[in-house]
Amino acid sequence: MLSQVPQIPSLLALSIKAQEFPGFGAWLTNSVFVAAIVLVLLLWLANKATRKLRPVPQGAQNFFEMLVEGLYGQVENIVGPKVAPKAFPLLATIFLFVVTANWFGLLPGVGTIGFGERSGPITLDPAGSFTPLLRPATADLNMTLGIAVCFMIIWAVITIAEMGIIGTFKHIFAPKGGLKGFLYYGLMPIFFFVGIIEVISIAFRPVSLSLRLFGNVFAGETLLHTMAGLGDKWGPIGSFLGSVIIPLPFYFLELLVGILQAVVFALLCAVYIQLSTTHDDHGEEGHH
Repeated sequence: MLSQVPQIPSLLALSIKAQEFPGFGAWLTNSVFVAAIVLVLLLWLANKATRKLRPVPQGAQNFFEMLVEGLYGQVENIVGPKVAPKAFPLLATIFLFVVTANWFGLLPGVGTIGFGERSGPITLDPAGSFTPLLRPATADLNMTLGIAVCFMIIWAVITIAEMGIIGTFKHIFAPKGGLKGFLYYGLMPIFFFVGIIEVISIAFRPVSLSLRLFGNVFAGETLLHTMAGLGDKWGPIGSFLGSVIIPLPFYFLELLVGILQAVVFALLCAVYIQLSTTHDDHGEEGHH
């Protein structure tokens, strides 16, 4: 009886691991390929919008300036006017890349066109199952972890440039709140212990950032693939209609999730920068 239960085709199952293209090695996978497409697309749009700047912006230039001004205002509100010029290029790049990559994964053909037993003579994995040509870049943990690690490296550079090496250590380990005298030295062990906890928390930030983005995008892709396969037991016509009608409400949901996850990722990065570059009250007023 179990053999008679309809099985979801293998092309509807999104693997946890990105697949390699034959002949290119591990450095080129279907998710890296999509990330390259997204990067080229963003560069092309930015170049088109800024190629011929006009005093009165129109079309692509008007949209691009509105987008940049809006993002810069949000970054400035979080990290402050002094740190904003340093943090804005990083945060804006992360937001634009993530939201574009998330939405690119919703295009028709992403995850459904590829190689293998069902669609071509080439088999990309040892099991011989279907392997998509295009995989959402942010549905690959390697990609999201790479973004998070790059952010943490630049976060450290911005923090040290703003606070200095000694100032950074004081910000993490030294007592805060303008304490002086015996109370300052008496609370040093407690704040030092709290600083160790803070260092551990900082070390786990790339993990939490990458897993949150990867988990939401991967879950959304899996949901769409599963919904698209529910009509397979109704014959060819039912399969076609089911693959179009059933997933449609979830596409709108994933559009919202795509921009929401980009906002959350960039917002958390901005908050981390703000927390590490905020000067303490005691003796730091001159830095503002």
